[in-house]
Amino acid sequence: MMPVLFLSHGAPSLPLDAGETGEVWRQLGVQLPKPSSILIVSAHWATRIPTFSRAVRPETIHDFSGFPEALYQIQYPAPGAPQMAETAAQLLHDAGIQVQMDATHGLDHGAWVPLSIMFPQADIPVAQLSLQPEQTPAWHLALGRALQPLREQGVLIIGSGSITHNLRAIFKHPRGEGAPAWVTEFCDWIAGRISEGDLDTLSFYRTLAPYAELNHPSDEHLLPLFVALGAASKVEDAQHINRVMTFGLLAMDVWLFDGDG
Repeated sequence: MMPVLFLSHGAPSLPLDAGETGEVWRQLGVQLPKPSSILIVSAHWATRIPTFSRAVRPETIHDFSGFPEALYQIQYPAPGAPQMAETAAQLLHDAGIQVQMDATHGLDHGAWVPLSIMFPQADIPVAQLSLQPEQTPAWHLALGRALQPLREQGVLIIGSGSITHNLRAIFKHPRGEGAPAWVTEFCDWIAGRISEGDLDTLSFYRTLAPYAELNHPSDEHLLPLFVALGAASKVEDAQHINRVMTFGLLAMDVWLFDGDG
């Protein structure tokens, strides 16, 4: 059975300056069993109803501005995975979750940036699944649980978001300064609940975690973690990888679930 990943995808410029995080992603691409296909849930595609992309040749979406021109020239020409997307949609339907398909949606930077470093050959079929920011973390856990059977078919399920994501604070943070307590305490709290397998408490992170709203003014960058948690089998055995902080406030944590399965 394929493992499950949560990636903090960081700035779109990582393909140009991969650094320590990029090396972790590269190593994961080498060490993981080769997937039959990839289903990735990115913080950068939000819809009211869960939506699967079934594009045959998904475009590389450059959904950002103000970066070097070389970044906009990067293409990630992985094939789509329409059949897998249909299978996944049926799983959600069987779980009583309304679902829809999108025949044209491509790969946003939350998908293609990490994938271009993990699997640079772009030879693994990829589909995306959208988030529903109006729904709760517990709802996204249920979404992930419904998708678990895909792993038996060799599908790598990836949640792509960020353990912390307050861009306004990042822009104000003095360059070169370390992470303040309001960031580290939140990261430690999340890590502690994952290591305990305490998904119920995690689901109420906005009221229970220290400095939750300061680290996540909105939910969308943490919701992919809950999809990954739901798709995992033994959450408490997760491997916590890449405890790197960029820009002083942006946690680049990676979580590998069921990596020994």
